[in-house]
Amino acid sequence: MQAADLYQPVAADFKQVDQAIFQHLASNVPLVEKIGEHIIHSGGKRLRPLLALLAARACGYQGNQHITLAAVIEFIHTATLLHDDVVDTSSLRRGKPTANNKWGNPSSVLVGDFLYSRSFEMLVGIGHIPVMETLSRATSIIAEGEVLQLLNAKNPDTSEIDYLQVILGKTAMLFEAACKTGAQLAAASSEEIEGLRLFGRHLGIAFQLIDDLMDYTGDADTMGKNVGDDLAEGKPTLPLIHAMATGSKDERNLIRKAIRKGDTGQLPQIQAIIERCGSLAYTQQMAERETEQAITALGPIKDSEYRQSLTSLCQLALARQN
Repeated sequence: MQAADLYQPVAADFKQVDQAIFQHLASNVPLVEKIGEHIIHSGGKRLRPLLALLAARACGYQGNQHITLAAVIEFIHTATLLHDDVVDTSSLRRGKPTANNKWGNPSSVLVGDFLYSRSFEMLVGIGHIPVMETLSRATSIIAEGEVLQLLNAKNPDTSEIDYLQVILGKTAMLFEAACKTGAQLAAASSEEIEGLRLFGRHLGIAFQLIDDLMDYTGDADTMGKNVGDDLAEGKPTLPLIHAMATGSKDERNLIRKAIRKGDTGQLPQIQAIIERCGSLAYTQQMAERETEQAITALGPIKDSEYRQSLTSLCQLALARQN
């Protein structure tokens, strides 16, 4: 299945999500709309709203509130991107200048706050308490994940467990919440809700593992961001953690020094080390295990074109180039 085919079962829903996004971006302050439109138009796949739509439909939902739910999830994701780029001092995202690069950090932070606030205003309109509880908790965990990542920055002693805790919070949690709330909105059974929650969690972990792998194997034109950005920010991601655990003393010291300083001056040498140590293969294998667990979690969901798209998303996650 091609990437475009994944969206086909909910193509009509997706068009309505686009309309809802721009309807709710409306503001009396032009800069809010300008920055919001900049990042929403910056080429993302809108994977998280897609998950909410597919989950709801896979559980037999026939209403229209999943449209607003999907837009809410995209707003939450967009808010995290705006804040992340400020924290990480990023200048490039999806091949385009970041909002903070164009309009400055204060504007980016405040528009991120606006999107968070607007998303919960929209949730009140849906009026579904379990969905509100899930997304309220998710946003708190996402924020905690970002703080944990900040605390781990430039710390070469970060363990694999610490790393997984970060990506569970900052990335996997919104995948999980998108799938779970779609099922909740559809009044699915507890088994279906739990199955989709776990699917989203494992898919989100796999997605981030591949993202961290690509930081050492991709190229800027393909990825839409600079190669080695994670190292420049001092992020001890899994390829580095594994290489430090398995490499020689000199190799370990080289990586530790680069993490502490956020130094990409020896990036080619570090890329060679993580390749020689099998760290890329290790990261890939872990991502594959996560997608296998995600597919297994779909057991309670009856077969349909929506479930098939969810399953195919796992293959897409592993084959990502950007």
